[in-house]
Amino acid sequence: MMTQQNNKMVFAFPAVLLLLIAVAGCSGQDTPVRALEPDRSSMCALDGMLLVDYPGPKGQILYNDGEREFYCDTVELLSIYLRPEQQRRIRAIFTQDMGKADWKEPRDHWIDATKAFYVQGSKLHGSMGPTFATFADKEDAESFVKEYGGKLLRFEQITIDMVDLRGGAKHDHSM
Repeated sequence: MMTQQNNKMVFAFPAVLLLLIAVAGCSGQDTPVRALEPDRSSMCALDGMLLVDYPGPKGQILYNDGEREFYCDTVELLSIYLRPEQQRRIRAIFTQDMGKADWKEPRDHWIDATKAFYVQGSKLHGSMGPTFATFADKEDAESFVKEYGGKLLRFEQITIDMVDLRGGAKHDHSM
């Protein structure tokens, strides 16, 4: 015979189970993440250069473990992201919207790098020489191409061969 106490437990169990599932789903991985603005002491994870000292779009990667790395150039950012040996889980990857940021001294205007429009081969260079200009809006990227040249690409079209770092800043392959 089921008592009133047992009856309450039977009905309360599914509610508690749903609550536990909801709390377990709130691990923080589903909350939106934001890019951080580098300060005067922020260094490139790849070469130790100070980010604010150089022109062109910068990048940053936020890993699942919470560590964040900055990059002084989009070529460096993409070379790390696209490496076949990359094993760390990446939560987010950001670059700057050069339709809004100043090329010579880019600040703020961070965007999701996987949704950006990229211009490869323009006349403008970043900290390491030729770089990818990045834009949130296709129209801004097309205007940039008209003024500075280059080829418009989407994130998915960029390959590891396009972001080869072997030549250093001047792309000198004898290094």
